[in-house]
Amino acid sequence: MWNSERSHSNGGGGGGGGGGSSGNNTKTLGMTSAISTAEPKPEDLQKTQELEKSLEPYNVFEAESELNHRMEILAKLNTLVKQWVRDVSISRHMPEATAEKLGGKIYTFGSYRLGVHHKGADIDALCVAPRNIDRSDYFGSFFELLKQQPEVTECRAVEEAFVPVIKMNFDGIEIDLLFARLALKEIPDNFDLRDDMLLKNLDQKSVRSLNGCRVTDEILRLVPNIDNFRLALRTIKLWAKRHGIYSNSLGYFGGVSWAMLVARTCQLYPNAVAATLVHKFFLVFSRWKWPQPVLLKQPDNVNLGFQVWDPRVNVQDRFHLMPIITPAYPQQNSTFNVSSSTRKVMLMEFNRGMQITDDIMMGKQMWDKLFEAPSFFYRYRHFIVLLVTSSNADDHLEWCGLVESKIRYLIQNLERNQHINLAHVNPKCYEQHEQNPAATLNAGGGADANQTPAAFCSLWFIGLEFERTENLNVDLTESIQSFTDSVHKHAVHIKLLKDGMKIEARHVRRKQLASYLDANLLKRERKISDSYPTTPNNSSGGSGNNGSAPPSPSHGAGGGGTVGGHTARKRKSSENLSNANTSGCSSPASTAANGSATKKRRNDSFDGASNTSFDRLNEPNEQSPPASQTPPEEDVGSEPLSSGQENAPEADAQTSSSSPSEQHRNGTEAESASPPSSDAATTAAVIDDDGSCPATKANGADSRSSSSSSNNNNNSSKSNGSSSSNGANSTPTAAATTEVVCS
Repeated sequence: MWNSERSHSNGGGGGGGGGGSSGNNTKTLGMTSAISTAEPKPEDLQKTQELEKSLEPYNVFEAESELNHRMEILAKLNTLVKQWVRDVSISRHMPEATAEKLGGKIYTFGSYRLGVHHKGADIDALCVAPRNIDRSDYFGSFFELLKQQPEVTECRAVEEAFVPVIKMNFDGIEIDLLFARLALKEIPDNFDLRDDMLLKNLDQKSVRSLNGCRVTDEILRLVPNIDNFRLALRTIKLWAKRHGIYSNSLGYFGGVSWAMLVARTCQLYPNAVAATLVHKFFLVFSRWKWPQPVLLKQPDNVNLGFQVWDPRVNVQDRFHLMPIITPAYPQQNSTFNVSSSTRKVMLMEFNRGMQITDDIMMGKQMWDKLFEAPSFFYRYRHFIVLLVTSSNADDHLEWCGLVESKIRYLIQNLERNQHINLAHVNPKCYEQHEQNPAATLNAGGGADANQTPAAFCSLWFIGLEFERTENLNVDLTESIQSFTDSVHKHAVHIKLLKDGMKIEARHVRRKQLASYLDANLLKRERKISDSYPTTPNNSSGGSGNNGSAPPSPSHGAGGGGTVGGHTARKRKSSENLSNANTSGCSSPASTAANGSATKKRRNDSFDGASNTSFDRLNEPNEQSPPASQTPPEEDVGSEPLSSGQENAPEADAQTSSSSPSEQHRNGTEAESASPPSSDAATTAAVIDDDGSCPATKANGADSRSSSSSSNNNNNSSKSNGSSSSNGANSTPTAAATTEVVCS
């Protein structure tokens, strides 16, 4: 019932069967026909065996005993749900015989349901109850029942979240348990959630909760070979985590987004084995014409009144930067949190992955090279460090969760500053370095020898890349103040703020990182930065100079473009991925480095001739040709949302660093912030947070609208020409200085 290797008859197979070899597929999966249906060659099978072996040291596979332990826990939880439904019903004077038949069931979704969870991973689960059980019962009597169980620890309810959830540790396994109440009298054990009519007359929270299970099952149904899909997805998930681009809450891709990208690759190469799929994954998505959406199938024509992702109808959907659309009704964009900065970072990693997998498939590198983590702390010269402190473990867990869910709004605030080219948040949360009191919060922003360190302190780091301008003075006070104020205000609103909870943001230079991080970590980062190859300027897939890779020296002011202190080198022609001489290498979402403002293309028009566009990509078992032989890529990534959509009205071009649709996601509120003054002499990057809730701009729809307007208006003046030349990392000339000083 809860086995992650569940039967393929209900969970997958699509056109080619569940596991094993799929043979020649006659059924087309996805929005377009396959690029290649070629069978794998012996060398592809060998590369797949090497790939699977290279994954073993990273604990991405669980032993059989651990899988059985998970199933035992889910069985206990399922029994607990049935007992709870029965007891609540009897307490409301329902006959006992009738109450026994009501049922109730636990469903799984996410990485565990997909069969790609790693050792020690949590389980995403859904509690489905009949119509006589209310949500208030779930967060009331059931929550109390869970806390009484001897196996349950760290049990907490997050009822105010966009998708309400109970989080707990059940016998050593972390479980996130959602709740959905169906309009049915009974919930039988063999009940299937894929029927769209189940959503009729349900509330929004139940629909959102059901969406996880429905999307996961649909993904498995739409891939031609589940075993190959799983191994390729394990690889991509590990790569994304090692490269710091795995976090939906911080604006990167989450687990379901990576799963849908890998599933789309499987549809395009239905007979390819895992090694080939990984290689083709980077080929396809390093050239994808974002913001063209990624879709696994034609959207369902169901009209139950729920809003679906459709840029022809919903204006906010036109500003999504990297849309990946879920395949189950109601279709949603799983990547609405992506910002301009996280987009640049991910595009750079796609291109690096393309180079590395090219070398692997040609025998020049081993698979371990793909999982080498790049240096973060030696990539930038300036950082903002967020220090989050609490007085006890339970408070700290809740406080860190709230702050992490809000960090993307700080990124958006920073992106509005015309002098900041990139605000790169590191998704890893660091604990306070015990040897360094500088990481202790205090009102003055520095170390206080007489101050008692907080019991619990966590840190997030944001690397800043400034434009290259002589004598640059940047004021980040308003950007940081609006962020910290909004966090406190939201904590007060949901009654989470308690004594000892504090948040502080500081500007630090690279040489000051030793006060916050372990010396051994910094040594490893320095060693990585000395050996890690620098990515050249040309970013395929439409990143242009607004993409991820720093420009070549010829594009920088004074010719000093660097990455982590190393001068950017040109890529050899054999490594080039369709450079600027091909007509389609620049995305409609960005412009060339000519000093003009970056313009994000809206998603309200689609190329109706794009159904056959993927046949221009290379065959799966051939190496990528040199730049002079690489096919034009202008049509890559142009998947139509639906027939006739090429005639959708074209809206006026606007600029945007982030999606205004983020304003109503995840139960958080978008903060409105005035554009920081650019003529200030210093930056007051330290905010005095005493736990109070200072006056902030109004939340709600008005505030969110103001945030979007500020975002669009201020970014129109942001230049991307020479200003994107990695100013934070480059060595300035004698006359060029960047003043970012703590007040």
